[in-house]
Amino acid sequence: MDAKIGVLALQGNVSEHIDAFLLALERMGHGPSSEVFEVRSPEDLAECTTLAIPGGESTTISRLIDKNELYDPIRQFKGGIFATCAGMVLMAADVADPRIHPLALLDMAVDRNAFGRQRESFEVDLPIAGLEGGSFHAIFIRAPVVTRAGPALNVLARLDQGIVAVECGRHIAVSFHPELGDDTRLHERFLSMNGI
Repeated sequence: MDAKIGVLALQGNVSEHIDAFLLALERMGHGPSSEVFEVRSPEDLAECTTLAIPGGESTTISRLIDKNELYDPIRQFKGGIFATCAGMVLMAADVADPRIHPLALLDMAVDRNAFGRQRESFEVDLPIAGLEGGSFHAIFIRAPVVTRAGPALNVLARLDQGIVAVECGRHIAVSFHPELGDDTRLHERFLSMNGI
């Protein structure tokens, strides 16, 4: 299947996700008919088969989703969503921050900035359930954690502070930044889950 992968391009690690998906598609043997492009409007989203919501500043991204009239279109989007860091916060049903209008696409509660401020950022080799090839080198930057995961969620990884990766149906949400390295296994897993 030809992919039309949208990356929500309101704020955050947009170009890094585009590059990671292009590399993942190449490694999976997809030709030039697959596309990865920026999404800024409901019209852009309508062209997508899948969507990535990148890391960034969750309150800013939430405000811009509303401003660009993307809230309902994302909620109604039929494709899979790959959400990282701030994206994980936005996917949650419960976020203890009144500035965030969560998409409530995953039955989970998220504590944003659970690991502290930027200077508390860290990297760790993280075992991820079902991911072949060994641990994933995960980069955590002002990362959230899932504090409650509903029964439909498949927990993929956790640290002492809480759950840091989940999947449900066609969606994956992680609290770290897989787009910042050259390991595209999670991007590939997401594409495979969505028939790409």
